[in-house]
Amino acid sequence: MPFAIVLAPEAVEDLRRLKADVRATLRKALETHLRHQPEKTSRSRIKRLRGLRHPQYRLRVGEIRVFFDVSRTTVEILAIVAKSEADPWLAQFGNPE
Repeated sequence: MPFAIVLAPEAVEDLRRLKADVRATLRKALETHLRHQPEKTSRSRIKRLRGLRHPQYRLRVGEIRVFFDVSRTTVEILAIVAKSEADPWLAQFGNPE
């Protein structure tokens, strides 16, 4: 059963700020990696974030990082940030366990 991919309002704004080619690559990656197995971690793409309750996972797409949570049938995209902004974003918005 495919997961529904829902973007938070902040993630929609993040997506709009990206260049068109990066946006297209990101959309394809979201569909490929998150639609069917969003919790399948790998060394290169999806990482379970330790010590955080929220966000649960990070998807790497080139120089872009996508932070998301997974529920039973939904993947909620919380933020789409550049690699250089990922650590400050997690420090500000991440919820520790």
